[in-house]
Amino acid sequence: MGKLQRVVCTVALTSVLCLGVTAILSPAAAQTAYPSRPIRIVTPLAAGSASDVVLRILAEKLSDHFGVPVLVQNQPGGGNVAATRAVTNAPTDGYTIGWVGNNNAIGVSLFRDATDPRQDMRPIVGVSEFAYLLVTNTNSQYKTLREWMAAARANPNTLTIGTSTAGTSNYLAALLLKSMQKLAITVVPYRGPAELSVALLRNDIDLVINAYGGLRTQIEAGQIRALAVTSAERMPELPDVPTMKEAGVPDYIATSWNSLYGPRAMPDQAVEILTAAATQILNDPAVKAKFKEVGFDAHALPPDALDQRMRTEIDRWAKVIADAGLEKE
Repeated sequence: MGKLQRVVCTVALTSVLCLGVTAILSPAAAQTAYPSRPIRIVTPLAAGSASDVVLRILAEKLSDHFGVPVLVQNQPGGGNVAATRAVTNAPTDGYTIGWVGNNNAIGVSLFRDATDPRQDMRPIVGVSEFAYLLVTNTNSQYKTLREWMAAARANPNTLTIGTSTAGTSNYLAALLLKSMQKLAITVVPYRGPAELSVALLRNDIDLVINAYGGLRTQIEAGQIRALAVTSAERMPELPDVPTMKEAGVPDYIATSWNSLYGPRAMPDQAVEILTAAATQILNDPAVKAKFKEVGFDAHALPPDALDQRMRTEIDRWAKVIADAGLEKE
């Protein structure tokens, strides 16, 4: 080998070795871009619920955006405890996150084993908000909420309200109505919207409080009658349905909301990437329209504002629970 060839080989070998050392020493080179594998979103709500529909719309869009599967894992029951623990006990790499919202804010004051998002979780992005409907079977004798409440007062401990699992926001919304109106009624929790609808259609219960998305099919089919909506304003989708104030319950507003949270030690990079992607998706008019179809408003909320909302809601529902005389379960 000639002298020139030896020099060239030496330079080439040195370059290769330097690149190898640089790759070993450089943290950036050692890290894989996020996300590089499937992301799991754990939800405490049953498959087929209105919130589950919204989550799956978002998950599908995130999958398209990242080019990796974003999977929804339903883990209902237990006052959201199991679902949130699946997130807080997961590796803090950003590949397991949670569907967190009003139910979790309620759970802090209602369940001894509840996860406190203020301490144990990290806010990523607010996603959606919705109101509830109070509905009866179309064949029910009750045509208005006033009539139903009058019957409840005239016949104590005979009428029922069906809700989702105990500890969920519509469960507490039912207890709030019971407390505010001093009604002797029974609140009956079911495992999901399918069971709720079946029970109402069979006349097993007198009234159901649930999100529009979980009731829309039966409303459009003429099987159930909406008596009131729990938001401050009427729903554009159901302009003839009165608000709770109009239906005879002043000062009653109960909306629910959903968001994405991760483990407390989730990396900044993963949070920033997820926040940016979800915000872009939620601002898409087509996505907003899909949310609206099931009674939700898409509303991207940044982590700091989401954290403040969670803190405010925890304080609000703690007072409601205390005023209602509910003890931690």
